[in-house]
Amino acid sequence: MDASRSDVLILGGGVIGLACAYYLRKSGATVRVLEQGTPGCGSSHGNCGTITPSHAAPLAMPGMLGVALRSMLRADAPLYLNPRFDGPRLRWLLGFARHCNWRDFQHAAQARSAILQHSRRLLEVLVHDEHLDCEFGHEGELYVYRTPRALQDDERHHAELLDRLGVEVQRWRSDEVEAREPALKPGVAGGLYHPGDARLRPDRFVAELARRVVELGGDIETGARIDQLGVKDGRIDHVRTSRGVFSGDRVVMALGAWSPLLGKQLGLRLPMQPGKGYSLTYTRPQLAPRHALVLREASVCVTTWASGYRLGSTMEFSGYVEGLNRTRLDALRRGAAQGLREPEGAQLLEEWWGWRPMSMDEVPIIGPSSRWSNLMLATAHGMLGVSMSAATGELVASLMRGENPAIDPAPYAPARFGV
Repeated sequence: MDASRSDVLILGGGVIGLACAYYLRKSGATVRVLEQGTPGCGSSHGNCGTITPSHAAPLAMPGMLGVALRSMLRADAPLYLNPRFDGPRLRWLLGFARHCNWRDFQHAAQARSAILQHSRRLLEVLVHDEHLDCEFGHEGELYVYRTPRALQDDERHHAELLDRLGVEVQRWRSDEVEAREPALKPGVAGGLYHPGDARLRPDRFVAELARRVVELGGDIETGARIDQLGVKDGRIDHVRTSRGVFSGDRVVMALGAWSPLLGKQLGLRLPMQPGKGYSLTYTRPQLAPRHALVLREASVCVTTWASGYRLGSTMEFSGYVEGLNRTRLDALRRGAAQGLREPEGAQLLEEWWGWRPMSMDEVPIIGPSSRWSNLMLATAHGMLGVSMSAATGELVASLMRGENPAIDPAPYAPARFGV
């Protein structure tokens, strides 16, 4: 028996790759995960850890292209488009613009909602049944508004959309918000509360998921940078890495924002761009929020755990430019200071950035490749990788077994992009 061969070879050890490994291993397949760093070291590490059926709406809607173009003049805008010329980014932006209409908006929202709601249910079962120590909590998420206009806009678009999708959202008056969330400064206009949302500590969740994959008999190769994909007869024959050569009967590409770069070796044009996000992690402040919060005007997400506290969000399209942007971190601090009595913990533990894998239509790309017979894709989850992870892993495992999945796989199929 070839020790380097598995039933399924998974490229990428972030939350999506590990969820695929978990559900495939539970189905009886032998799995090997190839990760260039350590499990979850990319965007799975420093995100806010919210599990959000409430985030069904995509960014792409009428008028959003104008917002993106105007953002080029403000480096601290919540959504920032770097004005530097970049051919692939420009092509992605033009494709994104074509989806900024209400028909595509509704289609994307329905697809995102289906996988988000199913994954929310699966995640709670997974954490409970596998005893994953990741500070899972289901206090819900609260959107906080300081201006009546912002609240009215979201009541009209965001809340009414969730009503149509069957996702519960509660309208709270200003006095209700301030009474239930004393960490907020006074002057709140109102809030939208999402009782079905949850939160966990993402770095711990990924570490626990990796632990269970290994305990179940899966292999995780760390420090395995992928150098070359060997192909033969319309299949991926082997994967050459810095740790050796590996092969699998089936291959899952779960490389997040790296997917289009590696996809080029296979002649795949994945319509994706990295959306750079940032976070600041602190020790827990004395007056910490009771709920996960979104401070809407500032577009700042706030998550509290027993072990810490995180400010995050923002979306920066700068291509594959690495490193921290101090302007973006300062915007997080300012936004938190506008809304919270104690916006920062006593000790700053980590400043972080990561690339979110953004598809042109903001629907993940999950399913068999139309070009390579043994390739399955599981990528392009945008800002929702943790939220969609369990349902993605289950869907990949079901498709590989030839079973009818719990959710309709058609909206996520790579074939819609000819890949």
